[in-house]
Amino acid sequence: MRQRITFVHEPQDGIDPKSIGIHTNTLSVSGLKAAREDHITLALDELPEDLRVALSQTKELHIRYVTPASYESIPPFNSQLSPGLHVYYTPKIEVGKEGQEFSDLLCGLIDTLFDLKDKSLCQTPEISFTSLPSKNPKHKGGYEYYLRSSALGGTSALQSYFKRICGSTSCLTRISEASTAASIDLDFTSSSNTATITTSWTPRTWPSVAISKISHTDRVELGILSNEKPIRPDDLNMSGFLTVLGESEKPAPTMFQFPSRHHRHATRFSSEFVEPTGLHPTLQLKVGDSETPKNREGCRLNAHLMLPRSVFPDKYQFRDDLFMASKNLTALRHVTVPVDLEAPEYTMALWGSSLLIELAPPPPSEESWTAEIPLHLRYLLPSESGYSSTSLPSPVLFWACEADEESKLEGNPFDRVNLGYDGLFGDKTLFYHLGREKGEQGYKEVSVPVLSTRFNSEMEVGTAVVVMLGFGWVLWKLWGVGRGVGYGRGEVVKVGEKEE
Repeated sequence: MRQRITFVHEPQDGIDPKSIGIHTNTLSVSGLKAAREDHITLALDELPEDLRVALSQTKELHIRYVTPASYESIPPFNSQLSPGLHVYYTPKIEVGKEGQEFSDLLCGLIDTLFDLKDKSLCQTPEISFTSLPSKNPKHKGGYEYYLRSSALGGTSALQSYFKRICGSTSCLTRISEASTAASIDLDFTSSSNTATITTSWTPRTWPSVAISKISHTDRVELGILSNEKPIRPDDLNMSGFLTVLGESEKPAPTMFQFPSRHHRHATRFSSEFVEPTGLHPTLQLKVGDSETPKNREGCRLNAHLMLPRSVFPDKYQFRDDLFMASKNLTALRHVTVPVDLEAPEYTMALWGSSLLIELAPPPPSEESWTAEIPLHLRYLLPSESGYSSTSLPSPVLFWACEADEESKLEGNPFDRVNLGYDGLFGDKTLFYHLGREKGEQGYKEVSVPVLSTRFNSEMEVGTAVVVMLGFGWVLWKLWGVGRGVGYGRGEVVKVGEKEE
């Protein structure tokens, strides 16, 4: 097992290298204010048997869990995803074809890993997953799946997840604190035949840090790095100290520079539903300003939404240019297909749909502005109050810009890909992410009018009475006809009889 543990702090939060203590196989430091990333690389034979067998039958599997809590990010950990559980899957054999046994077991694996509250939320990839288009030929034929955090078993589900993806005490010990992390990634590609677990924490003060080499066969690399001013706008420049536990007697100074795919934009945004919502809610995005990324031309502002099965978009609405202009929208760039416009939520098998829409910001200025995205609610199950509720994860907003031709984005050791929306752009695309307003909740609740069950018993009795009265009336009419006192009573006229 190989481990890379990295602390990254801002220049003003630097520490004295003398405060870093290295004793044989342990590094200790106190009072460190920094973001943290733990990157663990495992060979297949280091995984639990059930997970090892499952992964051996897939081409690519990427699982992302993002906390609903609001958090800040610093370079190089700037990538963003909507809160919840994201699964991106590419089978060796096309879903629906013979021989793809792992596909049939994938939902069971997800349930085993995360303890789903409702087992029907994931049946098989063929039924519950949606196709995921990609401009990268290497990622063709992929599928996407999403669940809100509320569908999982809470913190206990995460703890169970850690136990099931770690096949050794060393691995489990390393990720035991991951329940407080901002994101947890599991990546597997058949080309490398390895699995990686990446856990990220937002900037915080670590009162006391002591990291040890648990097994003598492990390789543990440690870095305490600081962000420096980059020479090129696409790059990140970092300096600090590196060490390998068990091999280094003291931390070695270092400085390096690399291009970055994901960047932080200074602008913030918030989102809320326009009241009243009804069955056709409008999600309003309020953006702090319309300033584009510095030193960049041709950038486009996009919003990426993960819509649970209770909410759906109508792609035909986005074809009206006047309507789009009135909402400060430019164009619909992607929507999951197919989207059933009529089915109630409780008859749906698909997880939901994803939506990428390009916004139409006003000319660059420091004034805030809004954009509105029309959505629709499916019919939900009846309730006693006549109302139910559903939630929508906060969207991801980013400027998409073209990188310079000479930029080698894959050279970033902290690069994060396979996020769903990044495959909808070219390999040379840079993402400048807008952060959520401080305190902004990860999910937006919306009240949904449904059929009330409050007077169910009265309605059932009333319906029965009306049916019985109607049935009685029909019987009475039939009896009347039979007795000759109903319709059709009269003289019998012989056909063909002539008058005298």
